[in-house]
Amino acid sequence: RSGLYPIALVSIAFTSTHTSHTVTQMSAALSSMGATLCPTAMPHHSTAAPRRARVVNVRAEVAPTAAAAASASAAVTALPNARPANDLMIRAAKGEPVERTPVWLFRQAGRHLPEYMQYKLDRKKNFLELLKDPKDVAEVTLQPVRRYNIDAGILFSDILVIAEAMNIDVEMPGGKGILVPHPLTGPEDMARLPKTVDVEDKLAHVIEAVKEINRQIEAEGLGVPLIGFSAAPWTLMYYMVGGSSKKNTDSGMRWLRDHPEASRELLDTLTTVVIDYLDAQIKAGVHMVQVFEAMCEHIDKESFVEFAYPCLERIAKEIKARHPGVPLLGFARDAPYGLAYLQRAGYDVMTVDAAIGGGVARGELEAEARAGGGSPGQLQGNFDPALLHKDTGGDEAAIEAGVRSMFEEFGPQKYIANLGAGLTGGEDPAKVAFLVDCIHRVSEEVIAAEALNA
Repeated sequence: RSGLYPIALVSIAFTSTHTSHTVTQMSAALSSMGATLCPTAMPHHSTAAPRRARVVNVRAEVAPTAAAAASASAAVTALPNARPANDLMIRAAKGEPVERTPVWLFRQAGRHLPEYMQYKLDRKKNFLELLKDPKDVAEVTLQPVRRYNIDAGILFSDILVIAEAMNIDVEMPGGKGILVPHPLTGPEDMARLPKTVDVEDKLAHVIEAVKEINRQIEAEGLGVPLIGFSAAPWTLMYYMVGGSSKKNTDSGMRWLRDHPEASRELLDTLTTVVIDYLDAQIKAGVHMVQVFEAMCEHIDKESFVEFAYPCLERIAKEIKARHPGVPLLGFARDAPYGLAYLQRAGYDVMTVDAAIGGGVARGELEAEARAGGGSPGQLQGNFDPALLHKDTGGDEAAIEAGVRSMFEEFGPQKYIANLGAGLTGGEDPAKVAFLVDCIHRVSEEVIAAEALNA
């Protein structure tokens, strides 16, 4: 990590095609440097791609004070799973070359998994109750990582935990979506909100869950990075003032129109809390963070640019200033125009939903990059989850055709495969497993073909 100069950590990657003689030579060479070669255990899902070996405890020939060295060493070793063996997601998010395209899935944990449904029954807890216990969060986060050969876990949480931390009641009655029974009806209700939020206190259970997840990843030898996330300020405000996905969908825009200054004040406060929340997750051990602007369907483009975009830009600038090496992923759902704005704001990975194709999305980023004198960022998306439904979805041939079409649009590099919308609960886990493995297999084929034609 930056600034921890007494300790140098060196990663050496090798595949199963390397001979034992080569590994022996590597070990001997590293031994002379005071290092050890530590292969990461294969996870117990047998279809996993070959994991990487890691080299730890390489001592650099510098000699600051013993106290500084001890402090730096403790900082390096304090976080479990600090350098996951499978770093495909991290490299792809940074735009670095990969040997296969990484994949994870929106809502990969939860209702479509029979083990999740059984776990809820065994624990006698509902969704919101599970979120309060770091042990429960870790278990549910890792269920899809154990089942599928996905390249990252994502923190099992909810987009409205910040709203709850700001004294807004949130309910999730079955089949009715998110409900806020006592929304902010006008600027006078903002007196109910705290001026600041200590996320280390109010959201301590989430921060501890991040640490527990990484402890379990390391203990089980799963070797994948962990994605943290937060809702973006406009999405939080939309729910806090009474909007939902099913009714009162004009509540947010009405606030922006009728109370513009109060709206800016609320969005500014929320932006500060989001920054602190993401910062705390990164310090606790997440390897990248995603910002979900999930309610762009209920804001027009002009208002997005005036109210939502400045918040997204401030988040990106501040997180990049605090953690320049941590990839930042952004998602402006139902707003294709948002891709260029996210890139302009400084996000590394722009998420594409079903509203736009991968080729068009690449063009949007390239045009914005040319206009700004920079380089286009990375993309994420957008396989159709309808093909995974257990009753109405496609067969393996249809799923593979969808995967190949996706790679024709996006290409295999500077790309993270994902869905165009989250899993809903009706998907067949066997089809999901096939999708994940198919993405890896086809991407390797495409990368190999590109290398031959280079």
